[in-house]
Amino acid sequence: MTQEERWLTNYNEVMLFLKENHRNPSKHRLEEHDMINWLKANRKALNAGKMRPERVGKFRILLETMEQYKRKNQYE
Repeated sequence: MTQEERWLTNYNEVMLFLKENHRNPSKHRLEEHDMINWLKANRKALNAGKMRPERVGKFRILLETMEQYKRKNQYE
């Protein structure tokens, strides 16, 4: 499996998770840690300008999707 295929697999896994669960991956659930770590690493790469150009667009879409499921303050 190439690096690009592995990246796409992780991308699809996170997108599917968001669509099925209507929430972002939790840092408190062990089974979701791989997704959290992948997201953190890619967010760092994006902010540092080191992400491959062909990945930037897809990752921005993923971040916009995550923004929709951002935790709401229950007391507001």
